Amino acid sequence: MNKQGKIAALFLLPYLLIFTIFRFGPSMAGLFVGFMEWNIVGDAAFAGLDNFEKLFRDPMFYTSLKNTMLFLLMVLPPLVVFSLLLAVLLNQKLRYRNAVRTVSIIPYVLIPAVVGIIWNWLYDNNFGILNYYLKMIGIAPIEWLTNDKYALFSVAIVTVWSYMGYNMILYLAGLQDISKDLYEASTIDGANKFQTFMKITLPLLKPITSMIITLTLINAIQIFDQIFVMTNGGPGTATLTLVQYLYGTAFQNYNLGYGSTLGIAIVVILIVLVQIQSRLFKLDN
Repeated sequence: MNKQGKIAALFLLPYLLIFTIFRFGPSMAGLFVGFMEWNIVGDAAFAGLDNFEKLFRDPMFYTSLKNTMLFLLMVLPPLVVFSLLLAVLLNQKLRYRNAVRTVSIIPYVLIPAVVGIIWNWLYDNNFGILNYYLKMIGIAPIEWLTNDKYALFSVAIVTVWSYMGYNMILYLAGLQDISKDLYEASTIDGANKFQTFMKITLPLLKPITSMIITLTLINAIQIFDQIFVMTNGGPGTATLTLVQYLYGTAFQNYNLGYGSTLGIAIVVILIVLVQIQSRLFKLDN
């Protein structure tokens, strides 16, 4: 290694130490604990594949998996489509567009717990502003978070609101990286705006779209903060997601062994989904 490489390694060392201690180390420990029977109080005992057998027979696991997949389907399309449309709009020479861009990113920088508390007030059955305006137009109040028909969808709305501004910024960066010469050439060839968007903008934004889908997959599968603050998995099991179930198993019921097994399952599910997404977009070629 030359001198420049040694200097670079020296600068990377603090991050690598932090990553190893707080991310990689716990991940490896969690993988090991997944094969153990451990409730924190007593000594851990090797359980072999018992926890994994229990996983495939656990109805709560399938319930949380179903809810997580439904949640993913609720947030993924709008977080791609609406973010792209907003980015295209704010890429035009509009008045106050910089101010709108700034306002759009504010929900993302808010702490998820704070976002959950704010929307709990908005959704409240008795004094929430949403039900207040519904009453004004003659619509009966909706039990946004206490009715199992609406609870998961209500949380999905909050997630879209929180992340759309961040995805919009990513799309804006991609749009501004597209050469204006391509648009000028399409205009000369007689293409209208829709044709230009479909033939030039969308294909060139493919890597950004793939990245946004990947990030959305990861965030949706790992959704916890807003669920915990807004519904805590309820009503019943209507909003019980994988990470919420993991949390309850490991840190409320103190079954760290099975909780770690759930964590392993979540990682496997994420890897499979990201691989499917990557193959669909064919970015490896």
